[in-house]
Amino acid sequence: MNTGPKGVIHDWRKFKLVSEDQEAVPANRKEILRQMSSPYKSPSKEEKDTREKFTRKMSMQEYELTQDKEDENCLQKYRKQCMQDMHQKLSFGPKYGCLYDLKSGNEFLEAIEKERKSTTVIVHIFSDDIKPCEALNNCLTCLALEYPTVKFCKIKSADTGAGERFSREVLPTILVYKAGELISNFINVSENLNEEFFAGDVEAFLNEYGLLPEREIQGIACEDGEGDIE
Repeated sequence: MNTGPKGVIHDWRKFKLVSEDQEAVPANRKEILRQMSSPYKSPSKEEKDTREKFTRKMSMQEYELTQDKEDENCLQKYRKQCMQDMHQKLSFGPKYGCLYDLKSGNEFLEAIEKERKSTTVIVHIFSDDIKPCEALNNCLTCLALEYPTVKFCKIKSADTGAGERFSREVLPTILVYKAGELISNFINVSENLNEEFFAGDVEAFLNEYGLLPEREIQGIACEDGEGDIE
């Protein structure tokens, strides 16, 4: 039916399959001969599925190889999001974020005694007519935003009910409490700072005594992937 070597081979395969004694040929040999007679037959459903899976797998591998940079950026963002989620779960307890103005000795006691045992309470005892006191209040207002898990308070010496203990010579005074107990007290704090001081100076001073926790995580860096979590 066909001319040329390929035609002859095809005709021979077909003739061989027909002329074989069907009962004498083992089943596996019959299948081989059938496949030889139709070497270009359409693949079965199973073969198609296997081929599609292989093709799909290779496509994913090729995609990953060509998307390395994008994948790395996504991975960085994913890691940072995980860090944020973990930090949020670990940062249990109340958040404050401001400098509380206490008006009386009773408020002073409540601010200390009614807080959780794990909360650090920092109280600034001040007087309006002392310049370093005003500067320290401004610094503590900034630190209250940086350390929202710490409760920062201020109270005038005359409102404490023990004004005689807090004369001008000892102001500004910082008292630090935890679990209702006084753990640190610093009188005339400005002597430990420069003549002109800022929030960073007060932060460094408190950190020197281990009175501040780790800073809050600042969040994901800018969209171009630069920067990192503090």
